[in-house]
Amino acid sequence: MMYFHSVQRQASARRRPWMILGVWLLAWALFLPSQIQAQAPVPPAARELSHAFTNAARQALPAVVFITVEKTVETRNPGSSNNPFESFGEEFFERFFRWRLPEGQQPREFRQQGAGSGFIISQDGLILTNNHVVGDADRVTVKLTDGREFTAKTIGIDAPSDVAVIKIEAQGLPVLPLGDSDAMEVGDWVIAAGNPFGLTRTITVGVVSAKGRSRLGIADFEDFIQTDAAINPGNSGGPLLNLQGEAIGVNTAIASRSGGYMGVGFAIPINLVKAVEQQLVTGGKVVRGYLGIRIQELTRALAQSLHIDTAEGALVADVSKGSPAAKAGLKRGDVVVSLNGHPVQDPGQLRNIVAMTAPGTKVTMQILRENKKQELTATLGELPGEQKAARAGEETQSPVRLGFKVQNLTPELAQQLGYDDTEGVVVTEIDPRSEAYQAGVRRGMVIREINNQEVSNTQKFRQAVGQAEQSKQMLLLVESQQATMYITFPIG
Repeated sequence: MMYFHSVQRQASARRRPWMILGVWLLAWALFLPSQIQAQAPVPPAARELSHAFTNAARQALPAVVFITVEKTVETRNPGSSNNPFESFGEEFFERFFRWRLPEGQQPREFRQQGAGSGFIISQDGLILTNNHVVGDADRVTVKLTDGREFTAKTIGIDAPSDVAVIKIEAQGLPVLPLGDSDAMEVGDWVIAAGNPFGLTRTITVGVVSAKGRSRLGIADFEDFIQTDAAINPGNSGGPLLNLQGEAIGVNTAIASRSGGYMGVGFAIPINLVKAVEQQLVTGGKVVRGYLGIRIQELTRALAQSLHIDTAEGALVADVSKGSPAAKAGLKRGDVVVSLNGHPVQDPGQLRNIVAMTAPGTKVTMQILRENKKQELTATLGELPGEQKAARAGEETQSPVRLGFKVQNLTPELAQQLGYDDTEGVVVTEIDPRSEAYQAGVRRGMVIREINNQEVSNTQKFRQAVGQAEQSKQMLLLVESQQATMYITFPIG
């Protein structure tokens, strides 16, 4: 028995080193692949791309700002009666049914808040953003990445392009350089920066999906960069960046069925933004070229009917009498295929080229007439009805605290509001706490005279108001859809 145990112990002693070696080899076999995988080198191209994203974000984010806005909104007191239409509010009925609140009943006010993004383009506080972010706000607050907050002043807005310029009083601010959107190609990497859902200093990455997107119904003048970089509510007004950290667009809108990101976003090209920004800063409004034609898409069916061999270009549907186009000899049925050497593929492209060309510029048009090429020369006029591009505090707002804002009565507005005459200024906003509101001034009214002085536009309006300040009393001759009447109230 003793011998047996001795032999067993000797055999166990001989097996122990091999067992230890086996366990060690098994552990190494299991551990080695993970070690090899962990130590696998990152491809140089991937490392360079990652560094490009990091560097672009590091350069851009200090100049990206968080914008919050406040606006006073009027509504009737819900639940005050059994009227099933009451929740639609006064403006709905004034516009569509000529309905007004009963005399003496005041609308209910509440403060509406919103948020968006912007980016600094000068060390002294100029900021680019969207018109739909700040355009109709009563108060605009800008928060910097270092935590400082400023109340911003609106320098200028341009509703047709959805561009706005605001300013804060500060010095030595970080500036985001502006790139060249024309140099971007489909497939280029881009970075969207901003504050989606209030989450500050956020970036998302994608590519340029398409260029020259138009006819989307987002703005009057559209030439969008399409991207799949995630853009969500709150990103509006923020920059779309290239890999050099330059802004090549302003994030503006998304195509979505849910309200959130679905892979299709749109940014205004920075070259278009720069042209608008320069005019807003220097002149307070955007002056656009005017040709005087109505154009439509040239479909293949239309091309066949007109015996035209191409389906590219802008089909002239009408020519305004006395317009630059009429003087140049352009006719209904002509197809514009190029302007000043720029190929015209669709109506939106022609509109943008004309709009961004200064009035007074001579342009050469290549057209197809009865399938034959011709060349015409026109001198562009100034696009009428640009009051929407006014500098905030000037053409859309009264020069003193009257309690209401006005703008020029254009033919389009006159038609919408039901007026025959197109001269005068129309009330666009009214403070229900003001003396003017208590005296009877309402949105949609056209002001014809101030203190017996004719008012045909906003410039004459400001002049007349300035003279009326001395008397401390305002006498208005106003026209509504129901009547023409005088309204008087004190000012000060």
